Amino acid sequence: MIRVLTGLVSLLCLVLGALGLSACSPLALFDAIGPRDQGGRQAAQDLPFAEGPRGGLDVYVPVKPVEHAPVLVFFYGGSWQSGQKGDYAFVGQALAAQGFVTVVPDYRLYPEAPFPGFLEDGARAIAWVRDNIATYGGDPRRIVLAGHSAGAYNALMLALDPRYLRGAGVDPRTIRAVAGLSGPYDFLPFDHETAIRVFGDAPDKAATQPVTFVGPNAPPAFLASGEADTVVRPRNTRSLAERLRRAHVPVQERIYPGLDHSDTLLALSVTFRSKAPVLAEMAAFLKGQAIGRQQVTIRQR
Repeated sequence: MIRVLTGLVSLLCLVLGALGLSACSPLALFDAIGPRDQGGRQAAQDLPFAEGPRGGLDVYVPVKPVEHAPVLVFFYGGSWQSGQKGDYAFVGQALAAQGFVTVVPDYRLYPEAPFPGFLEDGARAIAWVRDNIATYGGDPRRIVLAGHSAGAYNALMLALDPRYLRGAGVDPRTIRAVAGLSGPYDFLPFDHETAIRVFGDAPDKAATQPVTFVGPNAPPAFLASGEADTVVRPRNTRSLAERLRRAHVPVQERIYPGLDHSDTLLALSVTFRSKAPVLAEMAAFLKGQAIGRQQVTIRQR
């Protein structure tokens, strides 16, 4: 059913484009016409965290204020070559309705920013969150990360390799937990055109892989994939989860039967939420870790 409805959305988008009525992507149209969670709302749009047209972020908050609300930074996917934060309002509102002050940042894309440019942008966004999120009711001591597809890669790399956060002036211990949906975490050797383009110039290929940086100080992780995913195979999720377990890091691994690559994202929406408990399980894990782990002191700038 998910694939049928998303196919219809894609067809409608193409028809509108042919008529000159819209230049939307299927996801943009889905986001625009689909129902939204009423428990969350957008509180701010296009707040700058870095220079340039892709250096902005949007903030979503619970309709009912939550004291010391946990903060979730969500990174969208698009093979590091496409995507924009405005197409993910349904995700922002869904997560805000779960009690998170949610931030959805843009980041530079290939070819402007091959690896590691998009990770540096993500770290800058997290620095902004640490310094400013209290204005929107979020607790900067309770920051978690999440993402889908390439965005899941970004979230896990920022959580596991401390160099990027330190480069932005952020203590890596600021990240209390991380969630990845259908992410690539263990994909050497590069045998896909996208990986070759985006990561091929990295001098140390192993340093592009999240699995390389697993250690006992890694934050707890929720890792999920669809069993029918042929874009990013579930073996990526299984490989990273196993590495984390070996390091004695708390990890919840979920492989959802029947779901493909895009389904794990769409299952966050009101329309497709009944297909799998992705939102409920991810939110419960992240919230429990954000609230339950020992807090670190965050120095405000």
